[in-house]
Amino acid sequence: QVQLVESGGRLVQAGGSVRLSCTASGRTFSNYAMGWFRQAPGKEREFVAVINWIGSRTTYADSVKGRFTISRDNAKNTVYLQMNSLKAEDTAVYYCAAGRSNAQTTTWSYWGQGTQVTVSS
Repeated sequence: QVQLVESGGRLVQAGGSVRLSCTASGRTFSNYAMGWFRQAPGKEREFVAVINWIGSRTTYADSVKGRFTISRDNAKNTVYLQMNSLKAEDTAVYYCAAGRSNAQTTTWSYWGQGTQVTVSS
């Protein structure tokens, strides 16, 4: 089992920045790819970003590319999402997830409880 706890969500003005953190406990954090997802009211959960187990490879949704940065610190069992140039449409509950990757895909096995980011325009 892996337990994930997100933090850092808050109310921010459009154009501002927020850094989310997700701290893991349980099984070895560095064994897992880590991802961020978000769910806005009335919408399905969507992929935001993923980072591989060692932090050497990242992938982003087109909607956040160039504005968000995912990173991880395996010594601290923590993954981060730095969000800059925020827009009203970034308002959502943000979830982190841990999963195993192969060449084609990542299977997400563990999820956090989410943290709210609200961007005011």
